[in-house]
Amino acid sequence: MTAFNPNEPGIPNGNYFALPYSIEKSDIIIISAPWDVTTSYRPGTHQGPDAIKEASLQVDLFDLNVKNAWKVKIGTDPVDQTLYQRNKKTRKLAEQVIARLEEGKELEEKDQILEAINQASEELNREIKERALKYMSQGKTVVILGGDHSVPLGNIRAVGQKHSDFGILHIDAHADLRKAYEGFKYSHASILYNALNEVPQISKLTQLGVRDFCQDEANIISADSRIKCYTDTELKKNSFEGKSWAKQCEEIIATLPAKIYITFDIDGLMPYLCPNTGTPVPGGLSFGEIDYLLWMLANSGKRIVGLDLCEVSPGDGDEWDANVGARILYKLCIYTHYNNQKINNQNLR
Repeated sequence: MTAFNPNEPGIPNGNYFALPYSIEKSDIIIISAPWDVTTSYRPGTHQGPDAIKEASLQVDLFDLNVKNAWKVKIGTDPVDQTLYQRNKKTRKLAEQVIARLEEGKELEEKDQILEAINQASEELNREIKERALKYMSQGKTVVILGGDHSVPLGNIRAVGQKHSDFGILHIDAHADLRKAYEGFKYSHASILYNALNEVPQISKLTQLGVRDFCQDEANIISADSRIKCYTDTELKKNSFEGKSWAKQCEEIIATLPAKIYITFDIDGLMPYLCPNTGTPVPGGLSFGEIDYLLWMLANSGKRIVGLDLCEVSPGDGDEWDANVGARILYKLCIYTHYNNQKINNQNLR
């Protein structure tokens, strides 16, 4: 077999970034979740993982911050092929529920279609948790790649089983604190509500870039002492009034405990970076701002224990969203590995 050359174009081999590392030898594992059953506006995020994998072949593996970044052993968990058909079938059911709501009809208390959707979503949560725990037991860090933002719950549950205390850094245009949005218990708009109510090991939720949320969510943010929300309005106001991004990043990271899970909805970025995502919102963070924040977090002395990237949706004949998503994914992976290695080395001294 020809030795891997990071300077050559990526050759499709079934792995993200065309990296040569097996699951067994990898330190970071990417689990794909092609699922967008509960998408409330524009579907398509189930195509995200495949589109990102294809786009990742074009990502140059050199990084200015991480020396020999291509040597970071990122493994690709084989996609559960049944998910494509399960997603398609369950999405059709969800569209019936959404259509009824758009017609002004109320949901029945014991709606069989709704129960079937919630059951299918819970099955996915259990499967992802089991797969994540398998890799965590081997000392690996798990990345969930969506799909819509409902899919990381199983990974968050797994992190809660492995760690007695951790915080979540939530990058998103939305607060995602709605209870059973549109009747879907495991809605993409309910991921953080579910995490806070199902995973008691979460001691802090720091939200970043939020700019589209409802009164109920605002009430939850005000009432729950675990939540610190940096709205996009606040971040921009601080910037306009002279507070540097470096200072703001320091304050954001300071709110988090020693162990951190990153949940990243791509719509936390400016819409020109993710024009085809399911629920785009004006405003948002630049690629450079996110890169700087993640690098500061990697050097903060706090350990990244799990992460996800969701809501990347490719447009018809448009690879831009997937190109951005692939580069965000690469940064998340190599910075997390750098972070873990740095902390491990400090602990050995």
